[in-house]
Amino acid sequence: MRPKFIFIFLLLWLIITLPCSAAEDESFPPLPEALEAMESDDEVIVTRKSLWYATENPDYYVLEPKQSQPSKGFIMYPGGKVDARSYAPSARALAAEGYLVVIVSMPFDLAHLGWRRANSILRYYDEIETWAIGGHSMGGAFACLFAKMYTWKIDGVILWATWPSALFRLDKKPLEAVSIYGTNDGYPEYIEDSLQHLPPGTELIKIEGGNHTQFGYYDTSPDPVQPHDNLADITREKQQEQIIEATLNFLEQL
Repeated sequence: MRPKFIFIFLLLWLIITLPCSAAEDESFPPLPEALEAMESDDEVIVTRKSLWYATENPDYYVLEPKQSQPSKGFIMYPGGKVDARSYAPSARALAAEGYLVVIVSMPFDLAHLGWRRANSILRYYDEIETWAIGGHSMGGAFACLFAKMYTWKIDGVILWATWPSALFRLDKKPLEAVSIYGTNDGYPEYIEDSLQHLPPGTELIKIEGGNHTQFGYYDTSPDPVQPHDNLADITREKQQEQIIEATLNFLEQL
């Protein structure tokens, strides 16, 4: 059997079989900072909404600026087995700068089971003129699949510590993209090699000393980081500052 077909077979097997065991696995819960970021204030309105057809984790979270009407939006897919609320601090920082940000919950917190969910958001917020989609880890990979299958609906792709598989490649798609990662990530070579599968001109942004886990605010205790990751050489706050800055620069130019 050719390697390409072996890969496709294994991917399909994973998609079919993983939910059976995943339902029993616990997801990484949000840290207190993430839960605090879920509260509305004078700058950002936070709303929890429902996807009518969903049966597991049927909500998504909308963060929008209170003082302005955004024309650009960013749909975020969370990392595998990570509670979607764990990305609220990052989303809040982006929304405070004038962007609509939607964090999508996934069935069993696995993006491959809900990768089409962005469609509902795109239909509901039809006043948004420019859309980026992306996410962290597994979420970013399946955001690439969405961008590949629904390219005409999306303008840009934002990858946080992730890469598209050969099946989700975007190098021939008329999209803008950015890939942001920490040099202490468990798999930096895969991220760097993935440029060949991303649109021409995609910028690869390194965060020196950053890791995989600190792209979100989730609790990995008793371990300091999630499996297959490395300890960071910088604080989560320092890493988040650079993630947000790079993401804002991309959104501004999109």
